Amino acid sequence: MIANHIHDALAQVRELQKNILDKQRFKGYSGRARAIAGSVALVGAAFLSISAYPETVKAHLVVWAAVFAVGFVLNYGALIHWFLFDPNVQRDFRKLRPALEALPALFVGGALTFALVRADQVQLLFGMWMSLFGVTCLATRQPLPRIYWIVGVFYVACGAYFLLAPNVTFLSPWPMGIVFFTGEWVGGIIFHYDDKLEGSFKQMVLNLFN
Repeated sequence: MIANHIHDALAQVRELQKNILDKQRFKGYSGRARAIAGSVALVGAAFLSISAYPETVKAHLVVWAAVFAVGFVLNYGALIHWFLFDPNVQRDFRKLRPALEALPALFVGGALTFALVRADQVQLLFGMWMSLFGVTCLATRQPLPRIYWIVGVFYVACGAYFLLAPNVTFLSPWPMGIVFFTGEWVGGIIFHYDDKLEGSFKQMVLNLFN
């Protein structure tokens, strides 16, 4: 009898913890926007691989800047839509805190990009972008689905490799496109299913845009 009461009490505590975590969970990121942004990165890499496109640092920077701009508009556009129209948010600016905490990293990334380009160290850009993005993912993961740490570790590992690997060239776009395509699709699936990943991976991908 006592054991049953203890079991019921523990079940109630677990349910209470789950409810608290659900209320703290940040749901402003769109899985679909992340996946589309990742696809844009891959398209950008494919575009840069066209033989007719100029193989200059400036020309490649223009395309990667456009990829970043599209991804930013997609993700923060979806965030604004969530903030304005989700009845659970009630336009409470405190709910935007996790997304706003990621903005300083974007400014740092921009400053580092400018510094590396000016110092003629563009071969470090891919590694810096990946590492900074991964660190941001890890630093802001607390209110996000638990499994999201995988995305941060993936970006940091890839970034470290491209920072340290010899013979990395900024004019070879596929590493950047493939890494961000993979990372953003995995992150998109995690956000779309919000830590309730059920069924096969293939089925989740097929259902992402249904």
